[in-house]
Amino acid sequence: MSYDIIVVGSGPGGYVAAIRASQLGLKTAIVERSELGGICLNWGCIPTKALLKSANVFEYLTHAADYGIKVEGGKADFGAMVSRSRGVADGMSKGIQFLMKKNKIDVIAGTGTLKAGKKVSVVDADGKTVEYAADKGIIIATGARSRELPNLPQDGKKVIGYREAMTLPKQPKKLVVVGSGAIGVEFAYFYNAIGTEVTIVEYMPNIVPVEDKDVSKQLEKSFKKSGIKVMTGSSVESVDTKGSGCKVKVKTAKGEETIDCDVVLSAVGIAANVENIGLEDLGIVTDKGRILVNDYYQTNMPGYYAIGDVIPGPALAHVASAEGIICVEKIAGENPDVLDYGNIPGCTYCSPEVSSVGMTEAAAKEAGIDIKVGKFPFSASGKASAAGAKDGFVKLIFDAKYGELLGGHMIGANVTEMIAEIVAVRKLEVTGHELIKTVHPHPTMSEAVMEAAAAAYDEVIHL
Repeated sequence: MSYDIIVVGSGPGGYVAAIRASQLGLKTAIVERSELGGICLNWGCIPTKALLKSANVFEYLTHAADYGIKVEGGKADFGAMVSRSRGVADGMSKGIQFLMKKNKIDVIAGTGTLKAGKKVSVVDADGKTVEYAADKGIIIATGARSRELPNLPQDGKKVIGYREAMTLPKQPKKLVVVGSGAIGVEFAYFYNAIGTEVTIVEYMPNIVPVEDKDVSKQLEKSFKKSGIKVMTGSSVESVDTKGSGCKVKVKTAKGEETIDCDVVLSAVGIAANVENIGLEDLGIVTDKGRILVNDYYQTNMPGYYAIGDVIPGPALAHVASAEGIICVEKIAGENPDVLDYGNIPGCTYCSPEVSSVGMTEAAAKEAGIDIKVGKFPFSASGKASAAGAKDGFVKLIFDAKYGELLGGHMIGANVTEMIAEIVAVRKLEVTGHELIKTVHPHPTMSEAVMEAAAAAYDEVIHL
């Protein structure tokens, strides 16, 4: 069988690349060894958001009195929450199947291995091997998995990764989360909200360490208020799983501490799926476990491309999708713009939510840029007060000389929806003064963007 394009992996990078290739008139196939949609759709982005929504609804019930509503007998049904989450993921996966048929993309079920001459060898579930050729190129989009630390091996039962955290047979009474990136804090919020006693252990001085320090401090404050124990500047030395539960030995600035829990969630990052797919045989260059590519995702070997979590850069679904589109358009002979990695939004869906794009205040100062910083708290927002969601703020960082918006950082309710405005504003090179004069609707959470810009120039009205 011969195609123009073969995509190996059907996550948000792979299936989007395949669809764009088909739209451009290229005969396309996609190779997938598991469920269509990849980790993001089946075991990551989508099902976790379903769990988080369940936690959010349960929190509304438990705090209904704050809104003048009396509710009795509300109880979290962990099994039903997990079942709903899996149902949402299954429905989305079926949606990808529909998109493959609609765009006339052949789905090849099995495990793919790259071969010389722009070929892919696929072994199906029955052990049968078939080789396929791609005239214009092969796109590697095999994604990533939970990273394991040497002193924190995962057994899938007591020491787990994100995948098991979504489908535990029963709700743990006590949970230790190791790592406070997006995966760690989202699960910490979910389990705490439904009644699990949660402890976060973070090696760095702040939780969500890639975020602006003001955001990190606010999230830690909010988490502690909700009952989550936060241990920063700490590391897990070992986990004893011999008994009925786990004994977690944690090294802190004050010495060692042992925490008893039912389950340990290792959320210390991801490892790219680059092993056993034929890279070495072809001589495709990797560095630190990632495939090296140029601006259009071409590897060092002509006809072989790579996108998403297997290449250097932010491991985010929307990044993989954008890379896939650019890669395919270049292969098709178009002239797409290269991706601006300095204007990629990051979102974390705990409560309060976190979103950001561009430079942090610390990064701007380290770069020697003279800056103006504007910050508007949601405690001063009429919409936030009415919604009972006053935690958090919008923080904007501007170049003092030119008014360029260098970065935007938000923490609060619905800020993962609000960050897109900042991304668009930065792409269009809108200045601080132009943003101040852009009329925002009232009452909305998004007014805080305008107010934060005004705060940077000493023109803020409601603070």
